[in-house]
Amino acid sequence: MPVEYLKKAGKTSATDADNVRQTVQSILDEIEAGGDAVARKYADRFDGYAGNLLLTDAEIAEAGDKVPQRLKDDIRFAADNVRRFAEAQKQTLSDTELEIVPGVVAGQRAIPCRAAGCYVPGGRYSHIASALMTVTTAKVAGCNHITACSPPRAGIGINPAIVYTAHLCGANSILAMGGVQGVAAMAFGLFGLPKSDILVGPGNQFVAEAKRILFGRVGIDMFAGPTDSLILADETADPQIVAADLVGQAEHGYNSPVWLITSDRALAERVLAIIPSLIQALPPVNRESAEAAWRDYGEVILCADREDMARTADDYAPEHLTVQADDLDWWLARLQCYGSLFLGEETTVAFGDKSTGPNHVLPTSGAARYTGGLSVHKFMKIVTWQKATRRGMRPIAEAAARISRLEGMEGHARTADIRLAKYFPDETFSLDVSQEEGA
Repeated sequence: MPVEYLKKAGKTSATDADNVRQTVQSILDEIEAGGDAVARKYADRFDGYAGNLLLTDAEIAEAGDKVPQRLKDDIRFAADNVRRFAEAQKQTLSDTELEIVPGVVAGQRAIPCRAAGCYVPGGRYSHIASALMTVTTAKVAGCNHITACSPPRAGIGINPAIVYTAHLCGANSILAMGGVQGVAAMAFGLFGLPKSDILVGPGNQFVAEAKRILFGRVGIDMFAGPTDSLILADETADPQIVAADLVGQAEHGYNSPVWLITSDRALAERVLAIIPSLIQALPPVNRESAEAAWRDYGEVILCADREDMARTADDYAPEHLTVQADDLDWWLARLQCYGSLFLGEETTVAFGDKSTGPNHVLPTSGAARYTGGLSVHKFMKIVTWQKATRRGMRPIAEAAARISRLEGMEGHARTADIRLAKYFPDETFSLDVSQEEGA
């Protein structure tokens, strides 16, 4: 049976990309040409902040003094979880070598990027957790210099808890600058910072577009769109918890999709009935976002059975995928396309976003079909090397010369010829496949 939409989204998460792209490209070009002074001009214009752009040690310490001890304890707890998970990930990478043929050895090395730029949103919501996820992971990877960049508030500066978290997790520099100008400052190495080899962290559509434009000149974690979440629920699920989880994710922003896929009509109808009251109970700023996201992007989909549910979820490839259904092991084995998976009622996206340990910077807009989220691996390059003895390189050189000539790349072939002639002057070699018998 085809899936049935009990609620269908009226919009998609696509934005007016052309206008955003033109605006961002113009700002990036101007900042690259004008350097620190132009970046400062945009900071004055968009951030309304006249304080130090690079925080001093004294300012970092002062910010830490403003953070309540209980919050510091919570941040340290979360940071330890993120660090330990990243360390476990790093252990899956190792230097290795292999003797390809006798006398020829090849290998790989895992080398961290030298400089990382971590963008930490600080507008409507102060994303302490984004500092945890990005700075900690870059530190575990072994980056030599980590810049944490976060937008300041006029007359106030960066949220003290973000400053405290970035410093605790290992940031070498903290830049009070938001938006395109902050991304540009890290990428171009302004204000005495090293040029970032990689830029990571979530942000609004202008931050995301700046990273997209700069990709290639620098590495990025991923092309990010609005955050999205999907819940798979069967008749065993609690409709109150399902509804609360959908609303909790809808508050991210007006264009953040939230989806429910279920095989139980009664559950779906109950969730649809509960959600409006949960949205109305939110504080005004949260309510406005959740109301728009649910109205324009929320969906409730009815499927025949769990296989149809899983197939539909894989088609959506959500950033966050929650399963509140029976037989969690089946779902874990079956599901294939998601950024991060939350199995059972006892866990929820907010746990992963804030304090569990696995990274919360995840693929959006269906990108989970082909990639996972931010990890320690993103900050590391897997590079290869090789060496050979003279006797060992002989069959390699012969094969390379013949393949090169077949391709028409004579210069390549001659780099093999010259070595064979030097190392084996008294021997002859058949180095042109067209001269072989039967060719």
